[in-house]
Amino acid sequence: MPLRRFRDPAGWYLLAALLLAGLACLPLRQTRVEPVFTYIAVVDITRSMNVEDYPVDGANLSRLEFTRRALRRLAADLPCGSRLGLGVFTERSSALLFEPIENCAGYPAIAAALDKLDWRMAWAADSRIAAGLFSTLDTLGRYADARLLFISDGQEAPPINPRYRTNFEPVRGRMKGMLAGAGGLTPRPIPKFDEEGRRLGFVEPDEVPHRSTFGLSEMPPEEIEGYHARNAPFGNATGPATEHLSALREDYLKQLAGEAGLDYHRLESDESLHHALVRPELADRREVAVDARALPAIAALAALAAAYLVKTAFRPRPPP
Repeated sequence: MPLRRFRDPAGWYLLAALLLAGLACLPLRQTRVEPVFTYIAVVDITRSMNVEDYPVDGANLSRLEFTRRALRRLAADLPCGSRLGLGVFTERSSALLFEPIENCAGYPAIAAALDKLDWRMAWAADSRIAAGLFSTLDTLGRYADARLLFISDGQEAPPINPRYRTNFEPVRGRMKGMLAGAGGLTPRPIPKFDEEGRRLGFVEPDEVPHRSTFGLSEMPPEEIEGYHARNAPFGNATGPATEHLSALREDYLKQLAGEAGLDYHRLESDESLHHALVRPELADRREVAVDARALPAIAALAALAAAYLVKTAFRPRPPP
């Protein structure tokens, strides 16, 4: 009986479908040249990144939480063979948490690291973004094949003195990449937490400096109200108290991006970040091992369909 069954063409198609399905269960890989991407994402973890101004599914996510979400999506959607590294920024420097690793095999590790990103990892409270970007380009420039993704809301804390702005010429062009602006354009209060992460309300106006008092004023002494060379080099005028509120400083970030030789992108959605980073001109073409199991799986389905068609075509018709 088995031999008679395999005289039927449909039986051979069924056998081929079974063998191909078994082949599709094996870890088959093939090497081919594909466009891939390599990024090191450096995330601002200073306290203004806790401002909740990303409305998602009826809730307001913080800038840091939305950034984590966008980077998880990026790691999942980049073509296999791409690589992603991760670092954090606070005060005036950044720290690399891990070098770029392959995004598909390394996705569980990348996602776990992103889930753990927290403002309590910061080693200082200040946010010297220009100095931090300079430090990042200077430190990570040794990764010649990696592009930088620096994510920040652009709020310098304390406010920067224009007289002492960072000169990016020594590091300009050292890395290609993008400066991404996080946050909304409407000023929002900055949440305040205790050391255990418990919410304590919001930062009050008297808890933050609202102007720079570092070095010399950019204004000539005769134009400074209440100027005193020793006791009040910046004068005694207080000015508006706005630094306890935070909004995306987009113009400032665009300026920094231009001076550092980077592109600028406003972080508005997961999709927009992904599209901004997978442009063909940003890709490198490399030989990568890709999953080849789809080919025998498709062939198995085709053989199964052929068996059905053959069986239907040669089915004996009942006599009239």
